[in-house]
Amino acid sequence: MNWIKNFVKPKITKLVNKKDSPSNLWTKCNCGQLLYINDLENNFYVCGHCDHHLNMNFKKRFNLLFDNQSYEMIDISIENNDPLKFKDLKKYTDRLKESEKKTNQNDAAFVAVGKIDKITTCVFILDFAFMGGSMGQYVGETFKIACSKATELKCPLVATTSSGGARMQEGLVSLMQLPKTVAAINLLNEKKIPYITLLTNPTTGGVSASFAMLGDIIIAEKGSMIGFAGKRVIEETIKEKLPENFQTAEYLLEHGMIDIVVHRKELKEKISKVISHLKK
Repeated sequence: MNWIKNFVKPKITKLVNKKDSPSNLWTKCNCGQLLYINDLENNFYVCGHCDHHLNMNFKKRFNLLFDNQSYEMIDISIENNDPLKFKDLKKYTDRLKESEKKTNQNDAAFVAVGKIDKITTCVFILDFAFMGGSMGQYVGETFKIACSKATELKCPLVATTSSGGARMQEGLVSLMQLPKTVAAINLLNEKKIPYITLLTNPTTGGVSASFAMLGDIIIAEKGSMIGFAGKRVIEETIKEKLPENFQTAEYLLEHGMIDIVVHRKELKEKISKVISHLKK
């Protein structure tokens, strides 16, 4: 057996790139289907079997929206600290460090400026990969910066959300981000700057209760879960069974809570048309 260990195994090891390990080549959809990553990227991270829209990170979102995948990232020079010195099973500072290491990000919020169908646009994105896209002081301040940048450039602002809500480790500080983001949107309204929100799966809690639902036009990706409290919590509170499609983008469209439900493949085209209309 030594020839297998000493000769065959090293040959195979050289042929196989460690970066292309099975865990990096495949992922699983909610429907249980295994999906090849390359095919998934080519299909805008939409399952080819059930049409489920999988999460996209902030870089892929920017690439999807901006012309020629060209944009300028806005520097967010904010210290991400622990205002309450919070600790549950772990220190909040440790959780931040773990998320930073896992995602190679400072936090969940990002801002960039580029062109969407040749129109200069500021885009704010919440990335679910960092602590579930939860909103703490960093996210609230970043959104304010996005609004200020849009005001400075006199260009539309598109806010893309994917969040579990307020960041519990920051307590009241996190809740104060709700009125802060609303006040920032008022600045856009005063200057008559178009504000469009794009709700993706999921958009819940304090984010849905603040800037996510205040767009001049509210767009949601197909099948996204959108709401405040969870379905099970509501059912236990009102002691009634809710509809099967409750809190989906389609349900909210039917009941007048949002304006447009769009498939990801048609997203950029739809947003560019909305921006063009609002600019007029």
